[in-house]
Amino acid sequence: MLASRLLGLARDVATAAVLGLSGEGVMDAFVLAFRVPNLFRRLFGEGALAASYLPVLTEELERDRQRAWQFTSVTLTLLAVLLAGIVVLGEAGLAAALWCGAGDRQTTLLLGLSAVLLPYLLLVCLAAQLSATLQALGRFGLPALAPALLNIGWLAGVWVAASLLELDHAGRAYVLAVSILVAGCVQVAVQARALGRLGFRFHYDWQASRVAVVRVVRATAPMVLGLAVTQINTFLDSLMAWGLTAPASGEPIAWLGGLVDYPFRHGAAAAIYFAERLYQFPLGILGVAVATVIFPALSRHAARGARQELGADLSLALRLVLFLGLPASAGLVLMAQPLATLFFLHGDVTPEDATRVARVIACYGVGVWAFCASPALVRGFYARGDQRTPLRMAGIAMAVNVVLNLVLVWPLGECGLALSTSLAAMVQLAGLALAFDRDERTLTWHALGRSVWQSAVATAGMAAACVLVLAALPSDGNWTLLRVVGPVAAGMVAVFVIARLLGMYELSLLLPKRALFPHRWSKTPAAAGGGQGVSQAATIR
Repeated sequence: MLASRLLGLARDVATAAVLGLSGEGVMDAFVLAFRVPNLFRRLFGEGALAASYLPVLTEELERDRQRAWQFTSVTLTLLAVLLAGIVVLGEAGLAAALWCGAGDRQTTLLLGLSAVLLPYLLLVCLAAQLSATLQALGRFGLPALAPALLNIGWLAGVWVAASLLELDHAGRAYVLAVSILVAGCVQVAVQARALGRLGFRFHYDWQASRVAVVRVVRATAPMVLGLAVTQINTFLDSLMAWGLTAPASGEPIAWLGGLVDYPFRHGAAAAIYFAERLYQFPLGILGVAVATVIFPALSRHAARGARQELGADLSLALRLVLFLGLPASAGLVLMAQPLATLFFLHGDVTPEDATRVARVIACYGVGVWAFCASPALVRGFYARGDQRTPLRMAGIAMAVNVVLNLVLVWPLGECGLALSTSLAAMVQLAGLALAFDRDERTLTWHALGRSVWQSAVATAGMAAACVLVLAALPSDGNWTLLRVVGPVAAGMVAVFVIARLLGMYELSLLLPKRALFPHRWSKTPAAAGGGQGVSQAATIR
């Protein structure tokens, strides 16, 4: 996962260098066109559909391998037909818009890039479904490599566009779009071949698989918003950034009577995209990883009716996520400018562009701790069979995001969009925690409270260390790398030392021979749980 994310960061750095940020709005059009298939990947490929498909497939494999192949065949077929229909309708709509005359050059470019990239929606979701199937068969290496194949193909496209062809920014964007399609084909082909070697044979039998497929569909629908509200909010941010970007003429908004100026200028959607790529690092490594690992254990507790154990383990997961998430949040706020300078101030990106990205990074950084903690709570509801509460809280978070967007974009520009998403994530997290405790009353609030203030103290120490090291280093370009590595290293040492001095149990889970949620579970002393009653912690035997 980490290698893939590093490759993903490399591809985004290279993309920014060849397309720029503001310029003629080419980067805005490219990232918005890519967001559509990427959102479907997160909703269906790696999100709700994979979460509901994997347990059912595992059951079928335990019962009968032939029935499992039938179920896989039906699921892949229905997914392909559904997505192919969406692609065909989308392409028809884009073709009609282009034929009728889209308007300005930027809109025409957006429609053209969207037409090229829309089929990737089908490819990436099928690739993710094949990855889930391989994981159910105990094969994890290739599914982990699949996202890296996209990044490698994308980087190859950057090299071709920048080195072999003499193209303007728009031409380079089309080359990158085609390279993404080719990489998607490779992702599907490689995993399909691996699945065939494991004995899979396509056998479509709807009647034999109907019950299992219906289970997946019923579980998927309410999960979509609950698991992907942050991604949906960010997608809406990008749409608003595109729609409210000032035209080249600089005229005010006509449909508001010409009394209000546009809040954005070219580069807003691109700044949001690049900032999102950085805050997704801690979210993917902390929030999603912890939620994915803890989910089977929570499900086992729920199946046994062990409410106290479920609440204790969920509380422990939240403590660990916040222990890591609070420093990550503060670190992104403090290190936004050095990070943006190091990663994005290359090629056609100007210092002003890098500063715009840095401001958005800082606004997203404010909510990283909430982004990371929410997935664990959502899995807690799903473990006990409650899919409506996360759906309701996701709806509230989306409404809060839209309202705050409208309030903040005029005074803050693209920073207002990022800050709105962060505040909406905090509202969602608070609502989930209160709703879970209202229903179960098993969260160990005393332990959580103590962990939060201890983590806050460690975070304050980390922030002080980062600021001191940054102030001691020269600000010229020759020190760019050290201005990132030095403060980050000092901050990590500060967190470690303060956590040891405070005797934080969360730190012990990260030390050698420890793991978050291992295969064997054991009760820990009350001190580890921080409260009365049953508490669980994970140790590797």
